[in-house]
Amino acid sequence: MVRSIKNPKKAKRKSKGSKKEDGSSSSNSIPSLPAKVWQPGVDKLEEGEELQCDPSAYNSLHGFNIGWPCLSFDVVRDTLGLVRTEFPHTVYCVAGTQAEKASWNYIGIFKISNITGKRRELVPSKSTGNDSDMDSDSSDSDEEDKDEDGGSGAPVLQLRKVAHEGCVNRIRAMPQTPHICASWADTGHVQVWDFSSHLNALAESETDASRGPSNETPLFKFGGHKDEGYAIDWSPLVSGRLVTGDCKNCIHLWEPTSGTTWNVDANPFVGHTGSVEDLQWSPTEPYVFASCSVDGNIAIWDIRLGKSPAASIKAHNVDVNVISWNRLASCMLSSGCDDGTFSIRDLRLLKDGDSVVAHFEYHKQPITSIEWSPHEASTLAVASSDNQLTIWDLSLERDEEEEAEFKAKTREEVNVPSDIPPQLLFVHQGQKDLKELHWQSQIPGMIISTAADGFNILMPSNIESALPAANDA
Repeated sequence: MVRSIKNPKKAKRKSKGSKKEDGSSSSNSIPSLPAKVWQPGVDKLEEGEELQCDPSAYNSLHGFNIGWPCLSFDVVRDTLGLVRTEFPHTVYCVAGTQAEKASWNYIGIFKISNITGKRRELVPSKSTGNDSDMDSDSSDSDEEDKDEDGGSGAPVLQLRKVAHEGCVNRIRAMPQTPHICASWADTGHVQVWDFSSHLNALAESETDASRGPSNETPLFKFGGHKDEGYAIDWSPLVSGRLVTGDCKNCIHLWEPTSGTTWNVDANPFVGHTGSVEDLQWSPTEPYVFASCSVDGNIAIWDIRLGKSPAASIKAHNVDVNVISWNRLASCMLSSGCDDGTFSIRDLRLLKDGDSVVAHFEYHKQPITSIEWSPHEASTLAVASSDNQLTIWDLSLERDEEEEAEFKAKTREEVNVPSDIPPQLLFVHQGQKDLKELHWQSQIPGMIISTAADGFNILMPSNIESALPAANDA
């Protein structure tokens, strides 16, 4: 149960690229050494060594912050297109701060436009000639994007702020009506907000008019929880239906009575013996949701069957921090816990006792976020306190012939450690104290993540999608 950001300081407005590439020019005066894959938690940095980001591993990579660190955020569905594959991109998000003083907190409603990048070849082309192309690949990605199909210039951040009482533990936008958002506060209150005016203003403007947080009244405020909490989820099937869980093991069901009011059942669902850490509605059953807890259990609930779980699973021997229900393969539920492991369960096997179909022990610190891809049923992303964001494809198996062919095409020793799981597609580093990640469901291959030192937008170059690809010149 690792959640809070300790001693938060106001983030510096400095791009991730400047931190990564500033040191590259000074290294030109010393002999270059072969690049090596560095394994966090395994390898140690020697004196004088530093980690460098390889821009060629990304189709797009950008960093930004909105002031104070954010423990939670959500991607806001927009009207710019259901499947967008061409740069530059635009995204909308809501995020809640973890400020130094309770009165300094706010919800940030923001738009990031001109997200540049380019589609990269996974294997270098044959007509490279010497190593000049490798040198250009290591330069700042924004510079080389100027003459590519990805546009030019840096991304533009437009931010509007709404004052929030206390730190925001978690925030979620309603899928059906994305300008309606719910926030869990460390004061013990859950509030529902209407951010339509802010989102409309961002959509109509291309420049940021900075101003302080505005004081607004939420649409609805519930103070019936006995403690603060982190678990919250909107139903993807019933507009306005919500569940919230607290640190005192209680889960409350919210049913909408109109567009601006809710009936919150005062009689909670109780089945856990510890804090409820996460909640997920079924993607196919409107009355069914799942929960996980520090008691190590995952529970499946049917709101038609009373206030006790329909099924309870001893999922892990430590706190279960996060769960994610696969919306493309609704029988699959993933869970991540405090010892750094995460598991995949096939809910069709619950009656047989052992429903685990995959279990991974790669991460060295607690899992803080896990989410299935909205575009590939076998792919999921995981964030951990070990400062790694990893992407996995459960359909993959090790292919020695394919690995040998890849090394031959790259004409160099790749130096990939042999003990890396074959299902591990990608490792993203550079953020400290990762807290939450989300796929951008309208832009295949894009992930947004938040950490103590700000946000990253990343599009790994080896994440392929079955959806139509952009036309390459």
